[in-house]
Amino acid sequence: MGKKTNAIRMLEAAQVDFEVCKYEIEEGSRLAERAAAELGVEPERIFKTLAVRGDRSGPLLAMVPAGTEIDLKRIAAVSGNRRVEMVPQKQVRELTGYPRGAVTPLGLRRTMPIYIDETVELWPRVGLSGGAPGLEIIWRRRT
Repeated sequence: MGKKTNAIRMLEAAQVDFEVCKYEIEEGSRLAERAAAELGVEPERIFKTLAVRGDRSGPLLAMVPAGTEIDLKRIAAVSGNRRVEMVPQKQVRELTGYPRGAVTPLGLRRTMPIYIDETVELWPRVGLSGGAPGLEIIWRRRT
């Protein structure tokens, strides 16, 4: 598998059933969409993790399907904030421990709230970043 990320170590320690898939990245590409195309799955099955900051809660993560945009007003409403904004790219690694394009909710540098789009319930298997560019974790959702 190569280098293990904190996300992979966390899943192994918890004995979660998952697989790791690698895909080629292209400079400037939208990584979640690229992962879906490379892995031959619907973009809606691959969830990208975005770091945002709420005016009341501070940092939090929002997970949305590839091919969609985050609705900042909706995330603000569900997270108890008046407004949220994207964390500047230069602060993403410091906040999460992961580089931009490889942020995952697993094995974070610090604890923060995580909100995931409800469409995750539609799929028995979903993908999320493995914590490094070109690395995707595919796991079977428990029902």
